[in-house]
Amino acid sequence: MPASSDGSATLSPARIRYALLALALGGFGIGSTEFVAMGLLPDLAQDLLPALYASSPDAANAQAGWLITAYALGVVVGAPTIAAAAARWPRKQLLLALLAAFTLSTIASALLPTFGLVLAARFVAALPHGAYFGIASLVAADLMGPGKRARGVALVLGGLTIANVIGVPSITWLGQTSGWRVAYLVVAAIFTATFVAVAALVPLQDGNPQATMRSELRAFGRVQVWFALGIGAVGFGGLFAVYTYVAPLVMEVTGLGAGAVPLVLVVIGVGMTIGNFIGGALADRSVRRSMYGFFVVMLLALTGLALSAESVPGLLIGVFFVGAASSALSPTIQTRLMDVSHDSQSIAAALNHSALNVGNALGAFLGGLAIAGGLGYVAPVWIGLGLSGLGLLLTVATFLVDRVRRGNRVELPYGTAAIRVVAAE
Repeated sequence: MPASSDGSATLSPARIRYALLALALGGFGIGSTEFVAMGLLPDLAQDLLPALYASSPDAANAQAGWLITAYALGVVVGAPTIAAAAARWPRKQLLLALLAAFTLSTIASALLPTFGLVLAARFVAALPHGAYFGIASLVAADLMGPGKRARGVALVLGGLTIANVIGVPSITWLGQTSGWRVAYLVVAAIFTATFVAVAALVPLQDGNPQATMRSELRAFGRVQVWFALGIGAVGFGGLFAVYTYVAPLVMEVTGLGAGAVPLVLVVIGVGMTIGNFIGGALADRSVRRSMYGFFVVMLLALTGLALSAESVPGLLIGVFFVGAASSALSPTIQTRLMDVSHDSQSIAAALNHSALNVGNALGAFLGGLAIAGGLGYVAPVWIGLGLSGLGLLLTVATFLVDRVRRGNRVELPYGTAAIRVVAAE
């Protein structure tokens, strides 16, 4: 049976399952805090920007999208900083510190009175996001054992995707009926429950005693790390250009009422959950083929959604496959990052979420510009198509670099051994 990283204890299968569930509960809380703003965007705009909303709801919705952009930028800043600085910390203690930070900053988001202060609170609330997923993914991979890394990552991310099936729609409904501030207080309660679960169920694991800020930051000197980050940052803009403005898309383009928004979020969440576990399983077989295949599905789904969003079937089928393809890419890209980062594992595991949230910020920002420019609520879908197309081009480029490097490898026989000359990273 797998042992904890310090070798002090052998864990039963049941204990491993409970530990993984505790880690996934954290993903559930993070998915809720990250995505619930998208379903409540008109409510946030009306409450925090009342004068602007009265004169131009479109402009107010676009500005409220900054709350999503601020969260995404907080992830980008916090993930590499915390992961590199705290790589030596015992992993369980680090996870508990991050969960405490989530709880307090989410409470602040719910209670602060003005748009500017809530914007700042959302940035702060995002700082632990990438580090939590990065460290939790390493813990899960260790618990799962060799050959199951991507599935371990997918299990942790499963909490996030399940949040989009259960947490985000139900909390969105609660926010619509009881106020968005109540919704964020519920999210804070989820983080509190996760703190208790991790404290009770996750085994102690040492950090990396050899890790330093300098050694972790070496990852940024590797070309393939930058390719992987670019794939996540640009390619995931396709999802977030759609997801950020899904509420006005449902109401203004498809012509459904506000009550349909949580149901559409359930459809996206089901797609994300299915895609996440498919992505984890297929990435353990072939990262390259998985990335190509899921990007093609993403492009087809975005095209179909842009052309058929006025109809209910077109909307539901489109958002389902956008959610599924994008979520399948997440464990795939994370595994790729871990492959190309070599000994900088802590920062690599966290950087995936920095990259995805660059996509979050980029999709939300560009989609907001299009809406504010009068191009309508389908325009962000077309923008997402362009971003995902660039992600596919970067995927082709990164594997071409791999092929060139393999071509530059020279085998020099020497007795029964061989000396391998490989192009430098």
